[in-house]
Amino acid sequence: MSLSPQDYDRRTDSPPFRGGAGGWGLSAEYLAALQKRAGEMRRNPTEPEKRLWRALSNGQANGHKFRRQAVIGRYIADFVCPQKALIVEVDGDTHDEAKDRLRDDVLAGLGFRVLRVSNHDVMAKLEGVFDAVVIALAQASDRWERPHPNPSPEGEGLDAVEAQKLLGISLEGAVG
Repeated sequence: MSLSPQDYDRRTDSPPFRGGAGGWGLSAEYLAALQKRAGEMRRNPTEPEKRLWRALSNGQANGHKFRRQAVIGRYIADFVCPQKALIVEVDGDTHDEAKDRLRDDVLAGLGFRVLRVSNHDVMAKLEGVFDAVVIALAQASDRWERPHPNPSPEGEGLDAVEAQKLLGISLEGAVG
């Protein structure tokens, strides 16, 4: 029986991942559940998350790209800038400070800085929240040289010449 790469990674009879960029030391089943939950959260964002995403998406924060509801370790981060290892968390009224501190410490151990903002601040002072994010981005060092060492398969964000240099290939005479 032949499995797709996604199905192969989700086998429940396989041992948990040991380190590595994608496994975080978690079982494939647990990671699949986290990914599913993150997808649900992307499809049903809160109003503050919608507003902040409109401000952060499409490189509007000085060209920095963000991802929404990204799985990092055993957590789902509201917004993450992979280039700067910056996580922006939008906190509601029900957040537990002790759990948040523990979570922030774990994420810091993975190399991420967490910037927490409240729902109220996003709704009432979005410009100030955006400025705080831009300042945090400016203070953070890059995790890698641009372009990203693992560009998207489509070469998104790279022109043909940059992609050819990065990949060490020539598309001269290629069809398509």
